[in-house]
Amino acid sequence: MSNAALELRGVERTFHQGEAELRIFRGANLTVQPGELVALVGPSGAGKSSLLHIAGLLEKPDAGEVLIGGVPCMHLSDTDKTLTRRTEIGFVYQAHHLLPEFSATENVVLPQMVAGVKRKHAIAVAERLLGRLGLAERLEHRPAQLSGGEQQRVAIARALANRPRLLLADEPTGNLDPKTSRGVFNEFVALTRGEGVAALVATHNLDLAREMDRVVLLHEGLLVDGADLAGSQL
Repeated sequence: MSNAALELRGVERTFHQGEAELRIFRGANLTVQPGELVALVGPSGAGKSSLLHIAGLLEKPDAGEVLIGGVPCMHLSDTDKTLTRRTEIGFVYQAHHLLPEFSATENVVLPQMVAGVKRKHAIAVAERLLGRLGLAERLEHRPAQLSGGEQQRVAIARALANRPRLLLADEPTGNLDPKTSRGVFNEFVALTRGEGVAALVATHNLDLAREMDRVVLLHEGLLVDGADLAGSQL
């Protein structure tokens, strides 16, 4: 059995718009190893978000297989897919999606308690992660009391709270100004590496993408090596 954090094998997906067909993926393959940070790049509309949804078991491809930790997932029941997402996968979106009525700590504690972690331990994990992201003085603040960059840091801590095997991030700094984006990205990479989590990160920012371990380009429905993207515009 493969020990890869994520494998996509021959993923195909076609969307139907009336009588027209839009073929998004035509046999896409990808392997992300434990602890590896992979940037996913491509023009708008290429299907980066759809690929992350498939990798995260939120969307089913028309053909192909998704393996998480070597386990084939396409034939799992909905209940087992939900359990896999809860225990094996963390998600970070462009919008932070924090619960406004809860503090930063509580937003990171809640997914742990849903997974069965005792509250005392969940609080300790939340405080450790938030502290590493520079939020030790903001633990009891609610989202409305935090800046955009701080809110996204909380979302990153929340995604890592259950120690997932795989982190999927969709433009995690896309809503931030360039200076804040750089700071949050650096902390995101440092924390993800520190936690030993594999990550697949969709981004339009090639400067940030090149700082990851590897870049893959979504091009005409296939995933290809993006090592030669110097000077490219997406």
